[in-house]
Amino acid sequence: MRNYTTEADPTPLVGPRLDTLLPELIAFRRDLHAHPELSFQEFRTTDKIVERLEAAGLAPKRLEGTGVVVDIGEGPIATALRGDIDALPIIEETGLPFASLNHGVTHACGHDVHTACALGAALVLAEQHREAPLGATVRIIFQPAEETMPGGALSCIDQGVLSGVPRIMALHCDPRIEVGRIGTRIGSITSASDTIRIELQGRGGHTSRPHLTEDLVFALSQIAINVPAVLSRRVDVRSGVSMVWGHISAGAAPNAIPAVGHLSGTMRCLDRDAWHSAGELLDEVVEQVAAPYGVDVRLEHTRGVPPVVNSEHETALIEAAARAELGEDAVVLTPQSMGGEDFAWFLAEVPGSMFRLGTHVPGGEEYDLHRGDLVVDEAAVSCGVRVLAAAALRSIRH
Repeated sequence: MRNYTTEADPTPLVGPRLDTLLPELIAFRRDLHAHPELSFQEFRTTDKIVERLEAAGLAPKRLEGTGVVVDIGEGPIATALRGDIDALPIIEETGLPFASLNHGVTHACGHDVHTACALGAALVLAEQHREAPLGATVRIIFQPAEETMPGGALSCIDQGVLSGVPRIMALHCDPRIEVGRIGTRIGSITSASDTIRIELQGRGGHTSRPHLTEDLVFALSQIAINVPAVLSRRVDVRSGVSMVWGHISAGAAPNAIPAVGHLSGTMRCLDRDAWHSAGELLDEVVEQVAAPYGVDVRLEHTRGVPPVVNSEHETALIEAAARAELGEDAVVLTPQSMGGEDFAWFLAEVPGSMFRLGTHVPGGEEYDLHRGDLVVDEAAVSCGVRVLAAAALRSIRH
């Protein structure tokens, strides 16, 4: 293998190493796609990852239940790379020849691609280390249960996967970005996400006499309207706090005030500090808004994940890797997302960065994540491997 370097950047190029490996990675990704597994149930997926890493002469370690961690190289850890491995409870509608064989479960968020990219990075780095020692260690984390709240990352951290790790990097498929490009952003790239469930109880009664009971429907409506309004005035607007309701239900008859009603939704926020303060404030505001109507309030506030906040240095490593591997125009600024991502828990411990991996076929049909018809351009697998591995190599030297 020639040493693909330039005077300006001595980091070996990853791309040439993928000529023989890429078909295998595509087949691996398709196998995972056909056999998707839900959060903390990724037993087959874990077995497949371990088998391939061991075949490459590596010593992967199984995490409790599901998930894998493997170290490549020698010496202090330079960086960790993370790939999430779980699927979603969604019926696949792609019609692909390797469509899900597990009815009602599919890789509708691209985690099969993430896993293949992380595996490819591990195999490429292992080959590089055999030819010329890396001079440090790169840790690859195959993380279970990203699609749950508060996320499988916490379990990984509790098991010590970040011990000795100075930084961490990851990718996420993005069907809005053309394949061959990546999206980056310094600062918050995703949102914090909490789930709010409220139950109101009263005595019920006739709609002709609301003054003799607790007008529960009216109370629900006031919470639905006023809680988001109060948050928007009590929390710095630059933090992007958003309280949006997804479900409201109460009663059945037009002339009967019900005795029970329900309201649920999500609170999202782009600022980590504001997420903590807004969460405490929300509980207080719900009680205050409901108080004048005499209803009993049962509030279930499930703290989800903080925002993913990308550091400048690690983002620069990723961008340099992408430009070297994919071309000077390969990096685009990605917008902030109000979706939640448990990679944030890793970044609460060490600096790091997540980038968006383009999966859209230029001129092709547009898709979105968490949809049963999601189809990705498999050329993205090569791009993901190259950027992850190249960023890891740069972390050793920088």
